[in-house]
Amino acid sequence: MTRSGKPFDSALTVFMLVRTTTEWLGFPVEKRFELFRETFTPILKAHAADVTLRFFDIEFYSARVTDLWMWDARDHQSYQLLVEAIRETPFWDRYFEIVDILPGIENAYATHYGREPITA
Repeated sequence: MTRSGKPFDSALTVFMLVRTTTEWLGFPVEKRFELFRETFTPILKAHAADVTLRFFDIEFYSARVTDLWMWDARDHQSYQLLVEAIRETPFWDRYFEIVDILPGIENAYATHYGREPITA
């Protein structure tokens, strides 16, 4: 664990804005969890040393997207390999429409100027 409590220092964070499809919503809840366990979880486990995921439900605040997937990656290649794996599954643009992908580097401005990040 790093000082931040994360398993590694992230080289980048990616905010993936997604929208559930009618096909996904047509499954009973138990089937949705089963699909996550069978397809999505093994990919997450295979990449767990280099990429972490946090899920955020936002459908009650946005009409454009229903969920935000926040990925922290050790490096760009780790993130790329994870996405390549997900793209080979129905989770990519079948069960979930990938609306936007917003990569960012946490506190890059402070690092660039050799300063401490501004925090609350």
